[in-house]
This record gives sequence, structure tokens and C-alpha cells, in this order.
Amino acid sequence: MQNLSARQRTVGGVLEFSGFGVHSAQPVTLTIAPAPADSGFKIQRKFEDGSIVGPVSVHFARVTRTTLCTTIDLGDSVSVATVEHVISALSGLGVDNALLTVTGPECPIIDGSASPFAEALMRAGLETKNKSRRYSKIMRQVLVRNNAASAALEPYNGRQLDVEIDYDSRLIGRQRMIFDWTPRKYFDDVSRARTFGFVRDAKILRQAGYALGSSMDNSVAIGSGPKNEDRILNPGGLRYEDEFVRHKLLDAVGDLALCGLPIYGRFRSYKGGHALNALVLHGLFASEANYQVVTAEDLPLGYDSLNDMPEGLGVRPYLRSVS
Repeated sequence: MQNLSARQRTVGGVLEFSGFGVHSAQPVTLTIAPAPADSGFKIQRKFEDGSIVGPVSVHFARVTRTTLCTTIDLGDSVSVATVEHVISALSGLGVDNALLTVTGPECPIIDGSASPFAEALMRAGLETKNKSRRYSKIMRQVLVRNNAASAALEPYNGRQLDVEIDYDSRLIGRQRMIFDWTPRKYFDDVSRARTFGFVRDAKILRQAGYALGSSMDNSVAIGSGPKNEDRILNPGGLRYEDEFVRHKLLDAVGDLALCGLPIYGRFRSYKGGHALNALVLHGLFASEANYQVVTAEDLPLGYDSLNDMPEGLGVRPYLRSVS
């Protein structure tokens, strides 16, 4: 009998989230439902009259905009923005297949992190399918640059992200996080990190149609103090001391999941973001020599094992077989 950890996973039930978009400020409901093996992440938009556009694969080839978020084209002049946080939660907890349905132009921001999605997934548990998990194994380095910023995918015996940010702000400065993926580490160390922004930029962003729904309920707000130094305005402060780089890593997990399969290798980023994350995936698939599709059985024994799964928040076991 195949080890459960080597088999594909989907969500253990239908999950629903209501809120509004951080950029559009429009109300929206997001539903995450189980999906068959080998279907990956698919997304569709449901309108008030009951009509549906999609579903389409959540794939880097469908990315139409990367300014402050990742936007996916569904066809028929319909798109869905800010997909990265919910996709990050799914990928970060080891989900392979799911169907997302949204009722607005943007996924709900909720608290600005992936935690609401991750906690709901934990409560519902995951179900396995009788198909092996597949990965895109990096065979040679792919590097993309934009001035000083860079992103790279390279061979590595595991799934590692090495993300570094460098802001002209004494509050943030230069932060780096090296993260060897397991579902437990993602849940504990990454999922709660919130998006962030500078209050001084708010007016310009809103004039451009962004951050219309942003507030301290869903973002870390950085303001200027009496001596013009940056300071955190949120009453509760930060969730992690280095929450800023952790959120950039959270975004990268979501953006890289648009590869279509989990990436087995190392991702490195310096001063990167959504645009470079999408660009490095285009570079990866520019040549078949850059990657190889492998199954869990092809990877080192014990990789992605049950030994580092988060403990479920509800009565259901986190991982169970239905086939």
C-alpha cells in the first residue's frame, strides 16, 4: 500500500470565506472545494446571475498583472486578482488539487495573511487520492534580473526558499529568511505573516486604483514618527519580528505554485516580488533541460513525510485516505 504522504491531496471539505478585496474594496466570497487527482489548482468566477467563467488552471501563463498582487486571466475579459495568499496556503500545506470559486474581481484579503485559509484547511483536513504526487525537479539554474533585484531556481535536494529584502527604511532594512519547506514549518513560521505598506504611499496608490480596501485590519501599516523614523501603527505590533520578509516568502510560495506542480529545488530571491516570481517560471519552462517531472517515489526516502505535518485544529485527522 502506498504511503499517504506520497499520494496527491485535496481539501477535506468545502470551505467558504467572505470579505472584500484589498485593492478593489469590493465584497467577495471565495469557496475552496475538493478536486480530482491531476487537476491542480483551478479557479472560476461566479456572477450574480449564476453564470460562471472558467474554471481555468491557476498557472503562470495566465498571469496578466503583477503590480502589488498576482492577477489571473479567466478569459472573456474576466480576471481574478490577489490569488497568491490562498494559493500559498494550499501549496504551503501540501495540497495538490482544489477548485476555487470567487464572486468578485479579487480574492478576499481577510487579515492580510494566509492564516485564515491555512487554519480552515487544518480544521477540514486533507484527503488523499490514489495517485502519486508529482514535482517539477529543477535540473539546472534559471536566473532572472531586474536591475539590482533577482530571482533564481536551482537544483537542490529538497524544497528550499531563500528570500532577502532590502528596504530604505530603518524599521525594515535588510532581512533574510531561509526556509526548508514542510507543512508544519509553513503553518507555524510563514502563514501568519501579513502584507504591509507605508502610509506615505497610500494616497498615490489609491489614486492609481490600488489599496482601496487596505486598513490596519488587513495590513501592517508603517507610519512616520515625530523624528521622521518609521514605526508600526497597528496596536498589536508585529506577529513575527521579521514579519516583512516572512510575508514576501509567503507570497513567493503562492506565486511559485503557479508552476502547476510543487517545485523540488531551491528558490532564491533578492528584492524580488510578484513580477520576478512569474518571470522566473517563464524562464524555467523556456527549456525542457531546466526541469524534470518526477513522482514522490523518485525523491529521497522520507521526503515530504507525515513526520512534520501540523497537528489538526479540529477533530478530523489532518491527512486521511478516501481511495
